[in-house]
Amino acid sequence: MALTPEQRIELHGFNNLTKSLSFNMYDVCYTKTKEEREAYIEYIDEQYNADRLTQILTNVSHIIGAHVLNVAKQDYIPQGASVTLLVSEGPVGDAEEESFEESPGPLPDHVVMHLDKSHITVHTYPEFHPYEGISTFRADIDVSTCGEISPLKALNYLIHSFDTDIMTIDYRVRGFTRDIDGNKLFIDHDISSIQNYIPSSIQQQFDMIDINVYQHHIFHTKCKLKEFDLNNYLFGYTKDKLSAEEQQEITEQLKTEMDEIYYGINMDAGVIDENAEEDFIYQRAVDMDT
Repeated sequence: MALTPEQRIELHGFNNLTKSLSFNMYDVCYTKTKEEREAYIEYIDEQYNADRLTQILTNVSHIIGAHVLNVAKQDYIPQGASVTLLVSEGPVGDAEEESFEESPGPLPDHVVMHLDKSHITVHTYPEFHPYEGISTFRADIDVSTCGEISPLKALNYLIHSFDTDIMTIDYRVRGFTRDIDGNKLFIDHDISSIQNYIPSSIQQQFDMIDINVYQHHIFHTKCKLKEFDLNNYLFGYTKDKLSAEEQQEITEQLKTEMDEIYYGINMDAGVIDENAEEDFIYQRAVDMDT
């Protein structure tokens, strides 16, 4: 059951818990020629340049109730961008009740919440396969906070900010704080899965895997888009320009690329069977628990 402001435990001093969210998104595209690849990278650099990324992170800071103290941003040559925001606590006041709920957070036009300290960073990584015609774009966003509000409340907005085929999301609570009797508290909010912070409308669009280590307050969720329309992965033309054989070959290449990113392994075929998926989930959970 979620805590309300009235149910909060009174702390001795400052809330020293550090809550860290890592959000990684991937966009996959088929770019057969050098010209297509260069055009795709140019498009990505324009869509996710340092200025737009700064606006996204600024909105994140508003959602979690922070004041931006400093912005460092850079567009790189030949491609990629980075932005880092240093932020401080928002206006002093009680956190909203929804701060304590295990539920999706607001979008930027909704109420903000209380935060003590934070830093927010984003880095982008366009890349391409040397000869198979696959290009990918990855954006890594990290939000770390101290205090009452969890950065998971920014996850809903981040998902809406990027056009993504695959998402990898990590959340961890580190350190401890104390109640007024001196007892250590290693987490101050309920959480059973990162998926509970993702709206159901988004969940329905993705296959999802959870790997959680509850006793260590480590949570991991992977998401892969369910529907596949080849037209969404061709840059500058549609599949009716391709033969049936070409469509099948490109589809297999794209699906293999996405499966490899999703499962974190290289594979020879484009499909991973159910037993292999179960073994993967079990082994990853064992590895994280040892």
